[in-house]
Amino acid sequence: LLGVKAVIARSFERIHRSNLIGMGVLPLQFKAGQDAASLGLTGTETFSISGHTDPAAATVTVTATPASGDPITFEADIRIDTPKERDYYENGGILHYVLRQLAA
Repeated sequence: LLGVKAVIARSFERIHRSNLIGMGVLPLQFKAGQDAASLGLTGTETFSISGHTDPAAATVTVTATPASGDPITFEADIRIDTPKERDYYENGGILHYVLRQLAA
């Protein structure tokens, strides 16, 4: 996964969102009416995400810092939709979850 910790998209097909969670990647969705173009994102920014470690959180704050210029800060929805998906994500993915269950 090359260090990917989160994916931000306008929307997710259920299977793609579920697969990200299964690999321990946080699926984030732009708020309605927002996307990369409307926020002025190019994909070359460095991204920082805060608020994702709170299990009750429904949103996170994302700060995109370009090489030059001011940081862009926006809110994104966490797309972990079920308690079981939360368990998988908090364990680093489904493989880690299953191994921990077997070891217990």
